[in-house]
Amino acid sequence: MTLTPLRPIAEPEYPYSDGKPMAESDPTRKGLTYAVEALELHFAARPDVYVSGNSFVYYRQGVRDAVVAPDVYVVFGVEKRDRKNFLVWQEGGVTPDCVIEITSESTRQTDSVEKRRLYADLGVTEYFQYDPSGDYLDPSLIGFRLVGGKYEPMTADRKGDGMLTIGSDVLGLELRLEGGRLRFFDPETGEYLLSYQEEHAGRLRAEAGVYSLAEQLLATGMPVEQVAAIANLDAADLRQRFGG
Repeated sequence: MTLTPLRPIAEPEYPYSDGKPMAESDPTRKGLTYAVEALELHFAARPDVYVSGNSFVYYRQGVRDAVVAPDVYVVFGVEKRDRKNFLVWQEGGVTPDCVIEITSESTRQTDSVEKRRLYADLGVTEYFQYDPSGDYLDPSLIGFRLVGGKYEPMTADRKGDGMLTIGSDVLGLELRLEGGRLRFFDPETGEYLLSYQEEHAGRLRAEAGVYSLAEQLLATGMPVEQVAAIANLDAADLRQRFGG
């Protein structure tokens, strides 16, 4: 009897898009964009931290339906590189350490029940839900920490000015709700995390202030080289801008 060799089972494709356009309100889009960008900038120097959002996380090899798309997630202990999707088995079995879902009318049931249960099963240490509209969660920012395989509510501190704060041990940051807006605060630096747009605008303001100072010093008759040294600028650039 001749035996036909068994063919290896082909690995299925894992789509990185469902083909549907994203339809989001302005508050949802702004909240998601800020969270991803601010965390990317904060962990930019860490080669072992991956930050992403609104992308597919496949958690069971060979099962295309074993997938979830967190709005914002952070993974420690994996290479920082661009990915089309996150395949857990190709990352050494590592799953996201922190997830943030931007809750809306269409997602509140899924975020509060199905995803919360799934993230606990996957071992996601911290899970946050943020409602930028303030219509579907009370309070609009809630957090859960995994304890013994189950989520327990995280303590939220509400200050006299109405600001709500939840500390994240995983991120080493505070999630703050100010006027309904989610912000990340770094207790080590005493500063808020910025988005790319905010960081760029800050650089432009700082640069404008330095050049303004340089112009004032040049107006006193101070030599260009001395002004350049004081302001940490290029002397040739100052001559081109202001003459002399």
